[in-house]
Amino acid sequence: MTPEAPTKRRGFHHGDLRAQLILAVRDLVEAKGADGFSIAEAARAAGVSSGAPYKHFEDRPDLLRAVAVDGLERLRTAMLDAMEPHRQGTLNAITAAGVAYVQFAKEQPGVFRLMFGLTDGHEKSAELAATGRRTFGVVLQATAEFLGEPVTSPAVQETAYLLWTHVHGHAFLSIDSKRRDQPGRPDDWYYVERSCKSILGSHTG
Repeated sequence: MTPEAPTKRRGFHHGDLRAQLILAVRDLVEAKGADGFSIAEAARAAGVSSGAPYKHFEDRPDLLRAVAVDGLERLRTAMLDAMEPHRQGTLNAITAAGVAYVQFAKEQPGVFRLMFGLTDGHEKSAELAATGRRTFGVVLQATAEFLGEPVTSPAVQETAYLLWTHVHGHAFLSIDSKRRDQPGRPDDWYYVERSCKSILGSHTG
């Protein structure tokens, strides 16, 4: 999940430009923050003309929303991949998803902040909202499997939300340097697993 290193963008085929601009903006967001560059700078980073981004994006906020959507999709994939080695409906599977969430935040803090920040227009984007629901759906499904109840169950909905808030808080505290790395400090698995056990309570056995 490590972000791609900045590279010179060139030799596009038709249809590559949108994805290549998203990659370029991901680099810029990590280097300068979501508000630290112009759309012209994004075009230069992608190796295209200053007018090229407007073939795919209405404006700068539209481009940033696309980067946020891409980030949520990649986060969803990362959580699913992390759960794959573990048996469905187990504490380890849920913990693995949580650790993947935290690692994504640590490796791509700028994009992570963009995904969850109140950036202009995000609240109006149906695509962003739908992608967010699919990503949270990973937690809902894992919780439903663990509790042995349908996803629509109030217990599943509440428990999944509690799991998310604990892991989300740990992720933000980690990338905001509120928890300095110290020798001998427990790793993310330890903290996420403890949170999961606390929230899931007697169901953990």
